[in-house]
Order: sequence, then C-alpha cells, then structure tokens
Amino acid sequence: MAPDNTPAIECIHVASGYNGTVLMQDINLTIQRGEIVFLLGGSGCGKSTLLKHIIGQVPPISGTIRILGRETTGPQTEAERLATLRSFGMMYQSGALFGNLSVLDNVLLPLREFSGLPEAVCETAARMRLAQVGLLTRANAMPAELSGGQKKRAAIARAMALDPPILFLDEPSAGLDPITAASLDALIYRLSRELGMTIVIISHELASIEAIADRAIYLDRSVGGVLDQGTPHALRTQSPHAVIRAFFNRQAEISPEKEA
Repeated sequence: MAPDNTPAIECIHVASGYNGTVLMQDINLTIQRGEIVFLLGGSGCGKSTLLKHIIGQVPPISGTIRILGRETTGPQTEAERLATLRSFGMMYQSGALFGNLSVLDNVLLPLREFSGLPEAVCETAARMRLAQVGLLTRANAMPAELSGGQKKRAAIARAMALDPPILFLDEPSAGLDPITAASLDALIYRLSRELGMTIVIISHELASIEAIADRAIYLDRSVGGVLDQGTPHALRTQSPHAVIRAFFNRQAEISPEKEA
C-alpha cells in the first residue's frame, strides 16, 4: 500500500492523443490526496483524452502516469491491473446508467462483479451508497423515472460502490438547472470532505469551480500541457495569462498568442 503522502495522481511528461493525433506534448501535473481538482481548457484541448489516459481506457503516446504511486503506463500483472481499477470510480457525463436495471441494481453491478462479497452484504453496501447521495427512496426506480440530477447522483453512487479513494467526474453539472447543479456541488464537496476522497472533475461550470474547487489546472495546446494552475481566485486575479483571466472573468476568448 502506498504511503499516505503519496500523490493520488501523477502525470509525468505525458504526450496525449489518439490515432496518431497529438493533442498535448508534455503534460506534467500532480493531484494530492483529498483534493477537489478541476481540469480546464478550451474545447478540443484534450481534457477528456487525458482522463481516458489516466483511467487506462486509452494509453498515452508516451510518458508516465501513476495512481496512488502505482505506475499504470507500464506492464502490469492482472492483480496490479485490478488493484488500479478498484482505486477509482468514474462518472460519465450522461450518467451511463443501464436502463434495464433498477437504480439499486445499477449500483450493485460493480459490487457483484468485483467484490466477491455475499449478495446480502453487497445490497447493504449499495443501499448505503444510495443513502449517501440522497437516493435511497428511489432504489427500486428505473433510470427513466429519474430526473437529470437524480441520474447524476445514481451514477456517483455506482462510481463509489467499491469504496475507491479517487472519483473522476466528467461534466457532472451538464444539463442541470442552477439549483440542481448547486445541490450536486454540495454533495460532491461533502463526499470529498467526509470520506477523504480525491475528486477530479472536467467541467466549464464556473459556479461549480468557484464553489468547490481546491485547485484548477488549465490545459492549453499552445504550450502542449499545463498553462497554469492554482485556486480559482488566484487564477482569476493573478494568472499572467490573459486567456485564463478571461475564462474566469467570463470574457470573450483570448488566444495565448494575443496576450498583452
């Protein structure tokens, strides 16, 4: 087991891309345990592709990625691969719930598949996750019966099913009204603080970033990696990059080449 001071995630000289297309040439970033970190950047800069590299869905072109000190970009035994997969949960933008399964069975799925626990124990754990996201009373509902916000909560409960120390959330507030989005932000913040989870979020929702982010990391293709990082307040008021100040101050887009 990695020491407690080992970073949750490290990307070291990662070249990011797919099918021969290079999006970023030299990504270097570190995310500490217990942080809520937003990955930002212009459309098409490669945020989602980087996330796929980190979770092992798509290998990076080159470079090193570590999760909880375990290198995931080199050869892994089957036991190491499974340990890596169990160290994080993933919530996709659409929620990606199985429409033919109840909310409870959606959350039960990873427990049945990977935990090896008796069915009764799995069900108790799944109900506990639903209670943590405020959906226990909807356990027997089908995904089509849920509101948009409830679908996101159910997807978070499923991502948490195996009690991972890291959560990845892809556009969790997308398509939600401001009140529902704020409620989801409050849930994400509470889960991080109460459970000590590291939460990495891809989102452009400024209200969410400013409400719950410990740190934001801004990726830009002009530099092939991280352009700047810091607290939302520091990036909004002190970043030397006009494109980042413009992002946080809701101004028209400024390309890095045109910065003053």
